Amino acid sequence: MSTDGSPGSSTLGEVRAKLGTEVAKVVVGQRQVLDAVVLALGTGGHVLLEGVPGTAKTLLAAAVARAVAGSFRRIQFTPDMLPSDVTGTLILERGELRFRRGPVFANVVLADEVNRTPPRTQAALLEVMQEGQVTVEGEAHRLPRPFLVLATENPIEYEGTYPLPEAQLDRFLFRITVGYPSEEEEVALLGLDRRGVASAPLDDVAAVVSGEEIARAASEVDATTVAPELARYVAQLVRRTRELPAVSVGASPRAAVHLLTAAKAAARLAGRYYALPDDVRGVATAVLAHRLVLRPEAELDRYHPADAIESALASVPVPR
Repeated sequence: MSTDGSPGSSTLGEVRAKLGTEVAKVVVGQRQVLDAVVLALGTGGHVLLEGVPGTAKTLLAAAVARAVAGSFRRIQFTPDMLPSDVTGTLILERGELRFRRGPVFANVVLADEVNRTPPRTQAALLEVMQEGQVTVEGEAHRLPRPFLVLATENPIEYEGTYPLPEAQLDRFLFRITVGYPSEEEEVALLGLDRRGVASAPLDDVAAVVSGEEIARAASEVDATTVAPELARYVAQLVRRTRELPAVSVGASPRAAVHLLTAAKAAARLAGRYYALPDDVRGVATAVLAHRLVLRPEAELDRYHPADAIESALASVPVPR
């Protein structure tokens, strides 16, 4: 994912700068991941972090949560978890039923190793992520604002895991691959203060971004101008993914909404109040690739969803 241009005069740019300073105290590099988190904060979206063990996915999520003023809860997903362990449950107290809120009632929720819990529990996040509420016995319980889910999964382990279904993946604004650091970044990582083999402590990470700032950034994103030609370009890109020979299920209409909103956020991060085709192209793979289902023969040929997005981008004319 690319967010061209340096942050200009925008609240989202200020949020990016503040979070970057705090997260850098414990995590080296991973600019792409941090940009995705910032764009998600500005749009009300959620982020799925995918990568091999030891690439600081959980540490980065925890550092972001600590830098955002508000509540933070971590859910360590396991095979024996129930939906009520995520959303909450009714308890009997003094002869009356009372709803005891689950860990999703927080501003930032870290869903760690989300693919280690069965689909029934994974589905408990569906309403939470889409509607921003939990419904129990017909009563809706609203979640706090801002609300951000940062989920992690390990793509190389399959035993004892439950791949996220397409309906669940479609709720994530971005899926970001967290890769290995460069040599220079790894050297810098070795220079961080730590206690033994434990991760760098989060004690020095301060809460520097308020809920009011995030709300203001979201308002600026909503006010970003989108030309009719750009909206058509987004629709054509999404529709093109459904026509590719290697793809059996293309991107949904929700994906089009997410793509355009992410492009508006990328424009604000660059200090503009208008979105450009480059904003769309910069976030297209991170927004769309995880929503595609490839045909078996394409997977056998080692064709990837990212290749399909590149094909769609190459075949749809860019508006001028």
